[in-house]
Amino acid sequence: MAPQVIEAAAGSAAKEFKKESAAARLLGSGSISTRFVRDHTFRGCCRTRNLSPGTAFTLSFHLGDAYHVKVDTIAKRLMSNHGKVSSTAILNKVIFKDKADAAITRKLTSLFPGLGYAAGYKVGGSPDNHFPLSLVLQRIYKYGGQPFVRDYLALHHGDSFDRTFGKGTGKAIMSATAGSIIGIGEIILLPLDVLKIKRQTNPEAFRGRGVVKIVADEGMGLYRGAGWTAARNAPGSFALFGGSAFAKEYIYKLTDYNTASWAQNFVASIAGASASLLVSAPLDVIKTRIQNRNFDNPESGFKIVGNMVKHEGFTSFFKGLTPKLLMTGPKLVFSFWLAQTLIPAFNKIL
Repeated sequence: MAPQVIEAAAGSAAKEFKKESAAARLLGSGSISTRFVRDHTFRGCCRTRNLSPGTAFTLSFHLGDAYHVKVDTIAKRLMSNHGKVSSTAILNKVIFKDKADAAITRKLTSLFPGLGYAAGYKVGGSPDNHFPLSLVLQRIYKYGGQPFVRDYLALHHGDSFDRTFGKGTGKAIMSATAGSIIGIGEIILLPLDVLKIKRQTNPEAFRGRGVVKIVADEGMGLYRGAGWTAARNAPGSFALFGGSAFAKEYIYKLTDYNTASWAQNFVASIAGASASLLVSAPLDVIKTRIQNRNFDNPESGFKIVGNMVKHEGFTSFFKGLTPKLLMTGPKLVFSFWLAQTLIPAFNKIL
């Protein structure tokens, strides 16, 4: 049975209530089981999209996630660097650290130190189903959770968004606000991110301890920097979902965002992802520096900000932005596009 929709004028924020089923949101945002995705989702959905199931699956998971970890390490190391990169030799040292003079193969493998916390978890029971756990959880939480927050806002505050911003704009702002709220709540996954970043930029902080020992020793200390993370996520997620919504609203004139074609979703994802990376860049640098320090380092976020301004200048708040825009950006675009395309597709076949 199709989810009920509240009666409201076309383009109204209040009409955005329960557009998709919960199952469609869960499966469309995560697509956890390889075999289910390959045999059911892509085979059914891609038939109408003129895409090869194997091609879509390969692009979405195997190619993207491992590549993302490598590029993410480069960006995090650039963000963590306190000096100026004035030569290729210095850049080489910043990115590859103690492997700067090693062979190319050892250099490349040195970019995967956080893989134990970002990947290596089997999901779905098949030997080839190695997905990055933190990325899967993040996708399900953010892309699958935002529609539920949007439902709540539409049901209780949809008319307020329409009155304040006007129909159309109110709906787009509501989608962005739902994204911002879900982004703030993403700090629940912070310990996974902290462990990954420390492995990428400051492995000495582990001092030979395993993850179980670290969790036992540090406890809630793994949530240090939660406030800065929430401050980064709020505008970043607002821009991600808002940029996409405004593109659909004003570029394609869509009254129902779920009717967007795969091409329209792709353009909307580019708009949202680009805005998100630019808006969140300064706070992302601060967050990374808080998370990569030793566990016993009490330096506050405000102290880090002061030192950055004093010793590195305001441009330091945008360190690592270039690799993020050029390489991590396409990854975000693709995962967001996939979720926006698959959630409505799942809703049709379930």
